[in-house]
Amino acid sequence: MKHMKVADLMTDEVVSAAPGTVFKDVAKLLAQYDISGVPVLDDEDRVMGVVSQTDLLAHAGPGSGTSWQNGTAVEPPTAGDVMSAPAVTVRAEETVADAARLMTRRGIERLPVVDVEDRLVGIVTRRDLLRMFLRPDSEIRRRVTGEVLTEVLGVPAGDVDVHVVDGIVTLDGQVERRSQLPALLSLVEQLDGVVAVASRVTARTDDTAIPHADQARHAMPW
Repeated sequence: MKHMKVADLMTDEVVSAAPGTVFKDVAKLLAQYDISGVPVLDDEDRVMGVVSQTDLLAHAGPGSGTSWQNGTAVEPPTAGDVMSAPAVTVRAEETVADAARLMTRRGIERLPVVDVEDRLVGIVTRRDLLRMFLRPDSEIRRRVTGEVLTEVLGVPAGDVDVHVVDGIVTLDGQVERRSQLPALLSLVEQLDGVVAVASRVTARTDDTAIPHADQARHAMPW
């Protein structure tokens, strides 16, 4: 089964900053492009850190512009001074679900996407991840029927009816073996775009129970 990858949702044209970009110029970038943060890159496009709105606000104040002390100019802070480092990043081949869990666990709004050498190739945001749940119901139904039921579980066509409304999948029907039921539920829940699953599927045979007679026979000493 295929899962949506970060590469499918990421933006590959990324607004970034250099370590020496001054405080005010970073703020201008965020305002100009209406974004909440920018990755900071070294000379080889490797991600050194990220400057977010929170980082800027934490360092805002009299020192955010050039000032003078005892006749000596005090330079304003730069992206390298205020960035959060090391940056939390994700690989393009990782699943969207993994990226969403990482964002939630770290409490961040965006993830720089890097290649195997940690060079920036894109960026993915919470807003991008929400697109995963906007998949058409018809596409979800097709994947449940074709990939889960037919290809993975080998359930004959027509044995299980699949209805999808607003990402909620309802399953009715029968499968051959009881051991298929938990696999069916788990596989459907993992599909991109599925919000919830209601299963009323039953099994014709119970292949999970061991007859008591056989247990007793094997337990008897001879």
